[in-house]
Amino acid sequence: MMSLLIMLFFLIFLIFNWWIFMFSVSFMIIILLIHPVSFYFSSLSYSYGFDMVSYWMIMLTLWIVFLMILASYKVKLMINNYMFLIIVFLLTLFLVLSFSCSNLFMFYIWFESSMIPTLILIFGWGYQPERLLAGMYLIFYTLFASLPMLISIFYIKSVNYSLFFNMISLDFNFYIYISLILAFLVKMPMFFTHYWLPSAHVEAPVSGSMILAGVLLKLGGYGLYRVFSFMYMYNYYNYIWVVVSLFGSVVVGILCLCQVDIKSMIAYSSVSHMGLVIGGLMTCNSMGLWGSMVLMLGHGLCSSGLFALANLIYERTHSRMIFINKGFMLFMPSMSLFWFILSINNMASPPSLNLLGEIMLINSMMSWSSITFIFLALSSFLGCCYSIYMYSITQHGYMYTGLKYSNYGDVREYSLVIFHILPLNILFLKSDIFTLWI
Repeated sequence: MMSLLIMLFFLIFLIFNWWIFMFSVSFMIIILLIHPVSFYFSSLSYSYGFDMVSYWMIMLTLWIVFLMILASYKVKLMINNYMFLIIVFLLTLFLVLSFSCSNLFMFYIWFESSMIPTLILIFGWGYQPERLLAGMYLIFYTLFASLPMLISIFYIKSVNYSLFFNMISLDFNFYIYISLILAFLVKMPMFFTHYWLPSAHVEAPVSGSMILAGVLLKLGGYGLYRVFSFMYMYNYYNYIWVVVSLFGSVVVGILCLCQVDIKSMIAYSSVSHMGLVIGGLMTCNSMGLWGSMVLMLGHGLCSSGLFALANLIYERTHSRMIFINKGFMLFMPSMSLFWFILSINNMASPPSLNLLGEIMLINSMMSWSSITFIFLALSSFLGCCYSIYMYSITQHGYMYTGLKYSNYGDVREYSLVIFHILPLNILFLKSDIFTLWI
């Protein structure tokens, strides 16, 4: 674990060369791939190490960071491109530290620290003046929900004398319960606390959208894993979050069909999928925990790829409206194939991780209560509806003739999308590795 952190710190010296920095991140992914990983916390070096969940979350972080640098080639042509790499480096560092620490207070610090580089990405490289309001939503939603968690961490320290996940043992009550999980529910985000996410996605640059959808939403699910590892005896009120999440998943699926902004549509689909993840986590059975991890990985790759594709269209038409962006099957037929693959993966088609995760989550929630099948059926049906609608509305129809289209796509853009699709559909073949940690 320390070797990984030292390699990450040495990246700061490579930060002034765009391509060397990107390939250094890919080299770290290869090092992690050959690293032996266990289902319990291993490679510990004073409160830092990883188990199976941490391992896959760190892999996802480095993979998405590699791809967001590849997607941000327009930033490379700007004057302040080195500042962009420094922000990305800090965000990577904070996320890797968040996913690899075994101390609750340190996790809180890195969890909150990851907000600052994300905010700078939105403020510095966003597209419209509304990004200031979107950044404020992002900060205040998260900070408002995190303050009770900080107070409860201090209380646990004063009573338990330790904040290591495996050593926390005390009598929980409703106030500690709600304080510890509220920050993560807002972060995922849960329905009713989700309004910061679509505005942040719409105003963020492509790199901000990719890291938000790919990794930052997963911090909430990972935090719930860690909190439930020592609070598993106190889950009387979990049914509230299951009901709210499943209801929200259906309502947000209907909202998706009403969107006219492509990025907004993809952002609302993220809220719908995260509703299923929260529902599976709150059932606290093994199938729910497995399924939520698999769906988080699948959604991270799929949603990030859709944002990258939406950005490819935006770079050509300078608009995200579905009324203008039509008929791209005629203009970019090869990219239309990738649109189709990622759209059907978004609605959980084989052989994607999304399908495996949704099957596990449906099993989990149906075994918890058979009444949930109504919401699960509606949510899956609406997921199919808005995915097909998004694909058909952008790829079919007549192209808007008032625009001058530049090029058909280059190797960088095709590589970017292929690197999203390959792990999303190939990891399915080795799905047993996701069930080793319970």
